Amino acid sequence: MADNNLIHAIDVYNDLCAAVDSIGWHYTKKEEDLVIVFTVHGDDLPMNFIVRVNPEKQLVSVYSPLSFKFRDGNRVDGAIAACAASYGLADGSFDYDISDGSVVFRLTATFRDTTISQEMFKYMVHASSSIVDEYNDLFLALDKGVIDIKQFIEKC
Repeated sequence: MADNNLIHAIDVYNDLCAAVDSIGWHYTKKEEDLVIVFTVHGDDLPMNFIVRVNPEKQLVSVYSPLSFKFRDGNRVDGAIAACAASYGLADGSFDYDISDGSVVFRLTATFRDTTISQEMFKYMVHASSSIVDEYNDLFLALDKGVIDIKQFIEKC
C-alpha cells in the first residue's frame, strides 16, 4: 500500500507542477521531497509559498510563512491574533509558534482515493494568497504597535 501511496503522490505532485506552469509562475521543485516553492507578489509584502505533497497522509498542503516574526514582547498578542484571524476563515488557518513568533498560513486538502485537480489547486493557491495578502498587514501593524489586539480583532 505504501508504494501505491507514493506512486499516487508523485502523480499528484506532477499535476500540481503543471498547474503552476499554467499560471505562469516561476517556482523551484524539490522533487525528492515532493515540494514546490514560489513567491507571489501581493499588494505590498511578497508572499512565499511552500506546497508539500505528503504520500503517507495523502495530503496536499499549501503553506505561506509571513515574512516577519512577532517580537518577544508581542508574542501573546500574536497568538491571540492568529486565533482571531483563523476563526472567521472558511478555508485554511493561521498556525502560530509562540516560541519564535512565526505565523504560517496553511490550507490542506486530501487526495485519498481521489486526486487534486488543477482547478482545485489553483483555488488553494489563489485563496491562500488572497487571505495572506489581506491579513499580513494587520499582523505586521499589530507587531509594530500601529494597532492593538482589540483593533486587530475588530478588523477580522
